[in-house]
Amino acid sequence: MRDALGFDGVKPLRETATFARFAGLVLNLDACTLACDSGDTIPLTRGEFALLRMFVTKPGRVISRNILLDAFTNRHFEPFDRSIDVLVGRLRKKIEADPKRPRLIVTVPGEGYRFDGLRFKPPDEAVEPERSEVAQTIKYCRAPDGVRLAYAISGSGPFLVKSGNWMNHLEYDWESPIWRHVFRGLSRGHTLVRYDARGNGMSDWDVDTLSLDAWVNDLETVVDAVGVERFPLLGISQGGPVAVAYAARHPARVSHLILYGAFALGGKKRAPAEKDMRDAMTTLMRLGWGADNPSFRQMFTARFIPDGTHEQAEYFNELQLKTTSSECAARYFDVVGDFDVIDLLPRVTAPTLVAHVRDDQMVPFEAGRQLAAGIPGARFIAFPGRNHLFLEHEPASDRFFEEIGLFLRG
Repeated sequence: MRDALGFDGVKPLRETATFARFAGLVLNLDACTLACDSGDTIPLTRGEFALLRMFVTKPGRVISRNILLDAFTNRHFEPFDRSIDVLVGRLRKKIEADPKRPRLIVTVPGEGYRFDGLRFKPPDEAVEPERSEVAQTIKYCRAPDGVRLAYAISGSGPFLVKSGNWMNHLEYDWESPIWRHVFRGLSRGHTLVRYDARGNGMSDWDVDTLSLDAWVNDLETVVDAVGVERFPLLGISQGGPVAVAYAARHPARVSHLILYGAFALGGKKRAPAEKDMRDAMTTLMRLGWGADNPSFRQMFTARFIPDGTHEQAEYFNELQLKTTSSECAARYFDVVGDFDVIDLLPRVTAPTLVAHVRDDQMVPFEAGRQLAAGIPGARFIAFPGRNHLFLEHEPASDRFFEEIGLFLRG
């Protein structure tokens, strides 16, 4: 049945059920309006209203992208972008603008979107939250310069904080065949706190400042928002220098420091040949990152997970495209290449564990050794393998969690 907007993706509604209330917002289906509890109206385009109406009438259910494309293609919603992802992004900005408001529209990688709001009820009924399948909670905070940061909390037990690194996305990573075993494993026995640093993922992409100091400030902002005072800190890849800088700056707050696949000197400072390669790749990023053809991004995939399966490689190719823009990726990659925390290493006082894969194709094994050698009393462990991030089927996977458990208990 086609409604007044010409949208037939929603079944007829009960006459009494004309309002949907969720997260301090009220959607009036009769008046086609969305307002805050305070009474302020949130303007929606016709397409955004129709999409939100579809979500609130199917809370907790995954709506596939095919269904959305079928419902919206050739509909005359103005302004309307052909990309469903862009339409969802515009709607998210409006209903999740308040950093204190929970994540309402959840991306289900490879499937579609799910609305984690409330069930559709008449306004005089008590509203019960819909049970969510999500095993993590995503929240927002703002850095001192106004950049919006997304962070996730999962698991239970003592806190464990992970610094942000290249190519993070809180939703995609939680389900991805590349990262899910890492984050679910770390969430067993710990309350894991992780975040998308500025420039990628669910945090702001278009930012004025990308630098080591800015990323350290992001980490400070997140742990203050969570309210954790003292905690073990995990840094993976370029999240390692960020974790080192934070530990040197806040020695009283870091109980243990764990560094995996990390380095003290960025690639542009390690060797002339590596600098030339990174400069070339930065240029190619600006030109080819956002292309539909994944052949350019495949170069990065081949270095991150050379032994990955076809499924894992395809997912990582797609993840890169969805995690950041071509311009931001190039800026991010260039800045990380200039990292230098050599002088900060002697100032790290927390017990430190450094682990590195012997044949890492992204960060040389010797960079891990150099990192461990500079931190007083640091323990260095070598894992077998070639992948920058160990995959679930590799021996390094079980060893990683075992070593962390022993280190933190010790």
